[in-house]
Amino acid sequence: MSHAIRDHGRISTVKTISFIVPCYNSAEYMNTCISSLLLCGDDIEVIIVDDGSTDDTARVADGWAAEMPETVQVIHKPNGGHGSAVNAGLDAAHGLYFKVVDSDDWLNEDAMAPVMDYLREQRTRTAPTDLVVTNYVYEKIHEDTRTVMDHRNTYPTDREITWHDLGRFNMVQYLHMHAVIYRTQLLKDIGLRLPENCFYVDNLYVYIPLPHVKSIRYFDLDVYRYYIGREGQSVGVDIMLERIDQHLRVTRKMIDSVHLPDDAPDAKLFRYMSNHMALMICVCAIFLRMRNTPEDDQKLADMWDYLHFHSPQLFRRVKRHPLVIGSNIPTRLGARAGITGYNIGRKMFNFN
Repeated sequence: MSHAIRDHGRISTVKTISFIVPCYNSAEYMNTCISSLLLCGDDIEVIIVDDGSTDDTARVADGWAAEMPETVQVIHKPNGGHGSAVNAGLDAAHGLYFKVVDSDDWLNEDAMAPVMDYLREQRTRTAPTDLVVTNYVYEKIHEDTRTVMDHRNTYPTDREITWHDLGRFNMVQYLHMHAVIYRTQLLKDIGLRLPENCFYVDNLYVYIPLPHVKSIRYFDLDVYRYYIGREGQSVGVDIMLERIDQHLRVTRKMIDSVHLPDDAPDAKLFRYMSNHMALMICVCAIFLRMRNTPEDDQKLADMWDYLHFHSPQLFRRVKRHPLVIGSNIPTRLGARAGITGYNIGRKMFNFN
């Protein structure tokens, strides 16, 4: 598939970080996102990926590129979904680091400043840090509520670490796309490609590169502001019920792409990745049981069979996860108990 890239005279030099902004009919709100990225400094590039928008997104994007040709690049492409937009951004990225920022979200300038200083330092190192992790904030503007998602229990904050130094993630904790900044070449070297026309690919984006990460640095700073509540957002309950087959597709892709435990010889990395897989299976179980049809029961059984066939050891570990046990209790009473637990989690963490 060919992509039309308008660089408006942009100078091709290595930048500290490439920010990728996937856009689909984002004209109404994308300026807030892009403005927040430009505050990070002159040594960045912002790659706006217009994913076949039918509103004014293309004009707004080209306006930014015309105004700031050394910083902003626009890719216009046919609609292929979030994963397709990330793929196009990765192909075009020249920064040492790579971060996806959705067009309805934004970065906090003050929190991002120390992170940018650290990323700039990596340009002088022969082995730059592979993964930088920060906090993100669920922003429910219409309710005037904010929930910070941090990793203070998991990562030391004062140094670069390896997986061996990792603390213990709690039961509902996992790395989200909004928390991570990957070294760009690592993603290119492993040939990361996300599925097109599929939701929830952010799980693949975070999960697949992890066995290739050798160094990590955590900043206990509330960098990423994640807007929750826009109509049609893919994390809404009704939308997730409609799209549960895509969640199943992503879960299978995760199983296929990383062969555990062989690909994660470090015990703490395997523990984390099996925990992430357990959460994916848990979500599958809850939403399939919410729909409550014989076909959905079979889909859940098929998912378990798929996991067992590809990785018996991972299957056994996931089966023992408390959330998985709770969401797979037999009988309709058990299903209601699992759904109730999910709804309690929603209220506690404000994640949709």
